[in-house]
Parts: sequence; C-alpha cells; structure tokens
Amino acid sequence: MKKGLIFGKFMPVHRGHIALIEFAAAQCDHLIVSMNCTPTDPIDPEQRMAWLRALFGHRRNIELVSVLDDFSDDDRPLWEATRLWSDFIKQRFPDIEGFFCSEPYGVPLSQHLGLPCIKFDSERKQVPVSATQIRQHPARYWDFIPDVVRPYFVKKICLYGSESVGKTTLAEQLAAHYQTVFVQEVARDLITSNDLTLDDYVTIGHAQTKAVLEATQRANKLLICDTDLITTELYADHYLQEVPPVLFELEKQVTYDRYFLLNIDVPWVADGLRDLGHRREEMYNRFKTALAQRNIDYVDVSGDWATRWAIVTGEIDRLLA
Repeated sequence: MKKGLIFGKFMPVHRGHIALIEFAAAQCDHLIVSMNCTPTDPIDPEQRMAWLRALFGHRRNIELVSVLDDFSDDDRPLWEATRLWSDFIKQRFPDIEGFFCSEPYGVPLSQHLGLPCIKFDSERKQVPVSATQIRQHPARYWDFIPDVVRPYFVKKICLYGSESVGKTTLAEQLAAHYQTVFVQEVARDLITSNDLTLDDYVTIGHAQTKAVLEATQRANKLLICDTDLITTELYADHYLQEVPPVLFELEKQVTYDRYFLLNIDVPWVADGLRDLGHRREEMYNRFKTALAQRNIDYVDVSGDWATRWAIVTGEIDRLLA
C-alpha cells in the first residue's frame, strides 16, 4: 500500500497502539497517524502528540498529524457516525488507499469510504488493554504503558509535616516496600544551619522541584516525597517573616495525588538543625492550616509506628488499585 491511515485519540498511546502502528507501517510506503482531539479531552493533545513524536518521530514513513474532531457524534448509530467520519477522511486524507484499525467501526467505515480496512488484533489477544482502562487504573495496567508515557501516570504522594515526625524514615521504607524511588528533603544537602537568606530559600525551592520532576521519570507507579514547596514557604515565613514569590510559582509545578499529614505524637529528636522542639504544636497547626487554605485534602497519620504504617500503606494501596 502506498499510503495508509490510522486514526484515534491515543489517550494515552499504549503498547496496543504501538503494535498497530508497527503492523501498519510495515505494509505502507507512507503511513499517516492521525490523532483526533477535542477541547474537553482529559489528556492534553500537545502531551499526546509529544508521546507519539517520541515513539515514532524518527520514522521516515510515518507522518504524525493532529486534527480537531468537530465531526464526530457519539449519539448517532454506528452506521451514521461512521458516515460523518468518512466525509471528514475523504476531505482531509483524499489519497489514502486504506486504513488500519482494531475496532468494530472498521467495517461500516470501510463501506462508506470504499476502501479496505485492514484489521489488527480485533479481539485484543496480543495486547489486552484499552486507553480507558489505563486512564482509570494506570498501576494495574502499568506493563502496557510505554516508558515515555509512564511519568504522566506516576502517583505522587507527599509526606508532610513539621520537623521530627518521621518523614524521612517513612519515605525510605515506603520506597523499598513499593519498589520505587523517593525524593528526600534536598535542603538537608544544601544547608548547615537555619540562618538562611531569601535567596537560600529560592535555591532550595528550585532544587526540590527539580528533584521531584527528575525522580518522576524514574518512579515505578509511585513517587514518595519527603517534603514539598509549602514546607519551604512555611519555614521561610517562620524564620524571615517573608516568602519569596517564586516559591508559590514553583509550588504549582508539582501536584501531589495524596498528602499525609504526620502528627507530632512521636518523640522529638534533635539533629543539629531542628530547633523548634518547644513549638511543635504551633508548627503542626501552621502546616495543617496551610493545607486548609489551599483546599488540599489530606490523610491524618497518628499513633505508633505500626498504626502509621497501616494508615499510609492502606491509603497508597487504594490509590494504586
């Protein structure tokens, strides 16, 4: 076939799509992969196209295009709906000689177009997954998600709270338990005292954000974070009575899927940097208030170690279900 067509939403592109595209590309001198998009798509079209480019942008016989889907009508019967698709395809891709798909719409669309539909894995035996299943339960279908797409679906959790509540120890043990990576409080590697300037807090904010974004690329379904930018803001406000505005901008760059607020019902341990042991309740309330001000839901983590572990792992297991 000189020129063939594949079209879909690729929301997200998964290993089934990859197999279909490879199957079609092997039979075409030129294959057009058309990504349909609408303003209400749950995954941004630019992100989806970036994934396709990462996977196939180097292939000379594959052309990647994005089209605005203003012609579909899911309320119509399949025969009528595919007639609308046919009208669009004839106008947008007039010189194709056939198309490839794995869906039931292939037969009626083929009749409308007067072109062959080459079916691939219609029963989904080779790659038993759909994009909808991945969006709803990414961890369950992790093996079907390409490496380039996986960071988008990583669930990020924040262990949040004032000093000496066990965040670092818990982060390390959770990462080992879930076979993933964790992001430590990078300030620990950057400072030797709490006598900091506003520029120091800006440096910490950038470093913490960079560490989270980089770790997301390596995480296995889940990323454990020992702190966040709200924490940096709170300490800047406490020690300097001022928060650099850039920290609020950096805060927006990372969204956490679950916050765990660790309570202060554990012994306070000095470590050379901690100096607020006498103000634990005050700081705990400030951390709690900061979440409330942002309308961020959180899970309260209190009790002995076994109880805390059960609370956190139970919630993470539900998150990954």
